[in-house]
Amino acid sequence: MKRILLTTLLIGLNFVFATNVIALEKKTLPSVNIKNIRGETVNIKNLHNDGKPFVLNFWATWCKPCILELNTIKDVYNSWQSETGVKIFAISIDDSRNSRKVAPFVKGRGWKYEVLLDENGDLRRALNVNNPPHTFLVNGKGEIVWEHNGYAPGDEKELYNQIKKLIAESNK
Repeated sequence: MKRILLTTLLIGLNFVFATNVIALEKKTLPSVNIKNIRGETVNIKNLHNDGKPFVLNFWATWCKPCILELNTIKDVYNSWQSETGVKIFAISIDDSRNSRKVAPFVKGRGWKYEVLLDENGDLRRALNVNNPPHTFLVNGKGEIVWEHNGYAPGDEKELYNQIKKLIAESNK
């Protein structure tokens, strides 16, 4: 009986250790070229926010939850920026046929995010984004430290909590 209990305990500890190791691994941003809404090429690996965290938010003009999420964040974005310095890059996954609609779409909603276009889906594939919205939190070193798929009202609060947690950890 003691042997079974000890074996179960060791297996459990190995599982916990392995899970924690996986959770602590950080992915860096891939070297993928996409365009901004002015048509200029941007390499994702070179995105930065002067050592402060930033957010990559994958969205599309046809995605209702994406629009709801970005509209909700729009209302608090100024305070987020003044409190944490965070910057949001809204990455449209609309294809080349629909990407012409992105700039007027963004302007019409008054979004102040830096908007990028992943028309060919290269970045989307590199980061394994299947369904928008998909949000990544990136630290000042360019490492992805948190991600979330989908949107339900209130998810923006979890994102903001993760941003504040990251800021607190970097100030230690």
